[in-house]
Amino acid sequence: MSQENLLIELGTEELPPKSLRKLAESFAGNVEAELIKAELSFDNVRWLASPRRLALIVANLSAAQADKIVEKRGPAVNVAFDEQGQATKAAQGWARSNGITVEQAERLITDKGEWLLFKSEVQGLSVTQLIPEIAASALAKLPIPKPMRWGAASTQFIRPVHTVTMLFGAQLIPGELLGIESDRTIRGHRFLGEAEIIINHADQYESLLDDSGKVIADYERRKAIIRDQVEALAAHENGVAAIDDNLLEEVTSLVEWPVTLVGSFEEKFLDVPSEALIYTMKDNQKYFPVLDKQGNLLPRFIFVSNIVSRDPAQVISGNEKVVRPRLADAEFFFETDKKKTLASRLESLSSVLFQQKLGTLKEKSERIANIAEDIALQIKADTKHAFRAGLLSKTDLMTEMVMEFPDVQGIMGMYYAQHDGEDNEVAIALNEQYLPRFAGDKLPTSLVACCVSLADKLDTLVGIFGIGQAPKGAADPFALRRAAIGLLRIITEKNLDLDVVVLTEIAKVQYGKKLTNVNVVQDVVDFLFARFRATYQTNGYSVELIQSVLDRRPTKPVDFEKRIQAVAKFQTLPEAAPIAAANKRISNILAKVKGEISAEIDTSLLQEPAEIALSEILGSLESKLSPLFEQLDYESALFELATLRAPVDEFFDNVMVMAEDPAVKQNRLAILARLRNLFLQVADVSVL
Repeated sequence: MSQENLLIELGTEELPPKSLRKLAESFAGNVEAELIKAELSFDNVRWLASPRRLALIVANLSAAQADKIVEKRGPAVNVAFDEQGQATKAAQGWARSNGITVEQAERLITDKGEWLLFKSEVQGLSVTQLIPEIAASALAKLPIPKPMRWGAASTQFIRPVHTVTMLFGAQLIPGELLGIESDRTIRGHRFLGEAEIIINHADQYESLLDDSGKVIADYERRKAIIRDQVEALAAHENGVAAIDDNLLEEVTSLVEWPVTLVGSFEEKFLDVPSEALIYTMKDNQKYFPVLDKQGNLLPRFIFVSNIVSRDPAQVISGNEKVVRPRLADAEFFFETDKKKTLASRLESLSSVLFQQKLGTLKEKSERIANIAEDIALQIKADTKHAFRAGLLSKTDLMTEMVMEFPDVQGIMGMYYAQHDGEDNEVAIALNEQYLPRFAGDKLPTSLVACCVSLADKLDTLVGIFGIGQAPKGAADPFALRRAAIGLLRIITEKNLDLDVVVLTEIAKVQYGKKLTNVNVVQDVVDFLFARFRATYQTNGYSVELIQSVLDRRPTKPVDFEKRIQAVAKFQTLPEAAPIAAANKRISNILAKVKGEISAEIDTSLLQEPAEIALSEILGSLESKLSPLFEQLDYESALFELATLRAPVDEFFDNVMVMAEDPAVKQNRLAILARLRNLFLQVADVSVL
């Protein structure tokens, strides 16, 4: 069967830049799924996208579905014919529905019986018949939260559509998408290319747009070109461009023919904290700031234009004129804010609600201060600095700079605190209180900063759970999952000896009678355990391994982490599987016992050599393991416990646990209970 490349392109108004990649990937993914569903063979589906088009190319697509034989089984022969051998109504009705007579039906014979059978050859549909419906279905499934209408039609899409092109090789596929008929006309760059271009073959698409349209349709290629140009220009300025992928993605989605240029601004603006300048350049202007080799901001910025100007100096000058007022605003805010100390802004937080039922930001700040002080006492950090940093933690939210540029909260708090003469530990904590901001982000560097960061997260978790607003499904307006993961990361990775139950209780006390959920501590701790499970699963640990530790509910994250690592190494031992199976057996035996099992083993009741040997080994191990458990050296403990494989196997092979003598039976159950308890001090290995 012949094969050709398939092109589908939608020419549109400018698409939302932050949604472009998602739309293009979804379109390609949906089409691929529909092609597989239609049983059309192809090599791959590659998406292309620019501000004014969504497109895809399907490589080596078959011209039609393969023909196939369809078998339709009818009624069983003993049902199809009566005692006289005449066709029953059931058989006649089935035959009629298939356009044949009963006599024309074949027979299907299996070991289960005999049935009437009709075989028909179904001819596969061609690509030209299938693609319009496939494309329409793929477009209907795109993630478009707010579709729009245009003109007098009722058609809806994310932006108005002007052209549709569906080509199978050189063949135009007739059909309609979103109210537009498929045509060979595609559109070039709005200013640089030909307004309308006739395409004769799907394989011409990219080269035709490149040469005649001045459009780089390949998104990844366009992105790579922008990165290379920006880096080259930054190097020419003896600097390094501050390129983050989100900004690069957005700029790539804004231009079809990228041209990078360098602008500059007055050096006096460098007296303003660089974070504020970088924020306004990136977020407001979509510029790439330029840093020196030490990471300091240079008075340069790189921007990407969508046109090739005959006079680039005019374009540069225009962008410099645009960015200067933004930088001047930042300078003005900075100088104005410095006229008031952060401490003097504390009272103004009374006018801002944190949450209606939980009070104002001032109340939150006071709670954070108290919690941070308590945590500092536990981890031997400076309690005065922790309290002070907690108290000032939200004051920078009332500054002009942060009101204008919200993303610099915390950072500006640090600069203003340093200007006010606050201790440097306090200033750093104001910045690092929000760490980690995202998965894999860095953690607070100082213990005081850890105290404030933990206190802030605890206050939010306990408060929101305390009024019954736990996150449901994907909805998490207070970012409680992120707060929980951050809290656990700080405690674990900083090796802090903290108990989440104790911490939650401390945070609960700060709310007084504001909370309505009497189970708030239990709910928050369960939520944290769920985050533990999700985090370790993401990191590749098995569900069984995680559950073996979760079943013991160790409420100190450092303790939890050490148990996970110990069990992970224990699982690599050849003794692990037999010992896990033995623990499962012991667990099942003990679960069926009614009443209490003695904690003491009566040596006078020991009869069999195997039980005598196991009892002696247990006594020796218990004294050996006790200091290991105290030191949280679970890895060494499990390696010691692994030596029990042979004596445990010997015990089960030669000892009848449920002996007729009740005293002997209870004594043997005591041996098993003591053995099981040793393992449970690390994890429930029976789960493995």
